[in-house]
Amino acid sequence: MNEQSRRNFVKNSVAAGLSASLPNVATAPKEIFVHHVLFYLKNARSEADKAKLLEGLNKLAKCPTIKMVHIGTPASTNREVIDRNYAYSWLCFFDSPADEEAYQKHPIHDDFRNNYSSLWEKVVIYDSIGPKR
Repeated sequence: MNEQSRRNFVKNSVAAGLSASLPNVATAPKEIFVHHVLFYLKNARSEADKAKLLEGLNKLAKCPTIKMVHIGTPASTNREVIDRNYAYSWLCFFDSPADEEAYQKHPIHDDFRNNYSSLWEKVVIYDSIGPKR
């Protein structure tokens, strides 16, 4: 192998090694899809209904296309613009609208609706998409 061939071999080997260890920027999600649901229970004072809904949300959190999930209850903040009448806030993040659509059609989501929808009187849903930061 001549000197130029050796240099090219080393250069290409180093470049290949570095690119293999770096994340693929071309395939990294550039946007994030946010799905936020507020659940209002029929029996808002029922601790048993709250516990049952929480059980269902914890099962729902296992849906494989969800990247991150947060289950919350109203904070103690008290300002005119804050709605504190919901039982649970369900906030989840997806890499794409397609991943969120797969979640909507997933058997875990179907089971959640079928087994727990009798608990709520309404849900309010906010879906948004924006740049990943």
